[in-house]
Amino acid sequence: MDLMWLQVLVPLGVVGLLLLLGAVVGGSRERAHLADLDRRERAVAHMLVTGLRRVPGTAAAAPTPKLLTGEAAIGADYLKTFVAGLRKLVGGEVRSYRKMLARARREATLRVVEAAAREGYDAVYALRLESSDIGGNALSGQGMPMAVILAYGTACRRAGPAQVPPQA
Repeated sequence: MDLMWLQVLVPLGVVGLLLLLGAVVGGSRERAHLADLDRRERAVAHMLVTGLRRVPGTAAAAPTPKLLTGEAAIGADYLKTFVAGLRKLVGGEVRSYRKMLARARREATLRVVEAAAREGYDAVYALRLESSDIGGNALSGQGMPMAVILAYGTACRRAGPAQVPPQA
């Protein structure tokens, strides 16, 4: 009988250890990425970013507006995938995937804004976001879930001194 319990507990212990490792490493990487996003967003806080089709008051002698793109693919770790599988059994919102999508949106948008700043622009207008599933078939449960976001917008230079948009 003792051997039977050992045959059950060892695989459970291995699974538990792998889930714990996934939680620690995945959580650490996620926190580091969020801190990096915060730092980079502060660096380009002076940029005007809007979904409007036009920015009033663009400078006449400014560089020609330019279409810029940014992509981000953020993969889920095994713990998130495991927890999401459990959530599918009982239904409800899968918060870990929502957080992953938010990170991907921020990263893709930030890549567009940073590219605009590097090229001397101070505004991005007509910003749009598209999403895709490249991590496998979400319906069949095959593959690793991934949040893939494409951001694109038009960079321009505004007339007069750059103004920081009011904080809400």
